[in-house]
Amino acid sequence: MRLVLGSASPRRRELLATLGVVPDDVRAADIDETPRSGETPRAYCTRIAQAKAAALPPAPDEVVLCADTTVAVGRRILGKPADVAEAEAFLRLLSGRRHRVITALCLRDATGTHARVVETQVQMKRLSEAEIAALLASDDWRGKAGGYGIQGPAAAFIPWIGGSWSAVVGLPLAETTTLLQAAGYPVLARIGAQA
Repeated sequence: MRLVLGSASPRRRELLATLGVVPDDVRAADIDETPRSGETPRAYCTRIAQAKAAALPPAPDEVVLCADTTVAVGRRILGKPADVAEAEAFLRLLSGRRHRVITALCLRDATGTHARVVETQVQMKRLSEAEIAALLASDDWRGKAGGYGIQGPAAAFIPWIGGSWSAVVGLPLAETTTLLQAAGYPVLARIGAQA
């Protein structure tokens, strides 16, 4: 069975590699990721992951794994910042408060689609002006929901999380393993091969 990762995210490939899993192919879906009016963060994230999977039909011997991650403050969706000004606005909003990081998974194979949603609580310390400036200067905000990556420099400002660290990075590994195993993809054999 061939694994297709429906994401161009290098972070998702790195997370899969910790399980000994290397996708046989990487295909990024070209879909509109604009939130709908009144859409909640969880519903948005689920819809986008499922739309990505729908746009990438698998061959009979393939399983396609898609995911979407978003940061939410209440009902507000913080996607990937368009520019440094939006990244700064996101960091100021997140500063000193708890927020949610939602990652939706969608696995598609010949039998249909299977989905999971993982929600993690994240606390960001109150950021000083110098800390905000340093994060923006690092350019680590580019391409990251909420304008930060927990695996990058922003980790210095995250004193607490409640839930899945790998989901905050972009791929909840426990749930991903469960979905892949259920589809017949031999994750455990790959983990064992790393030893």
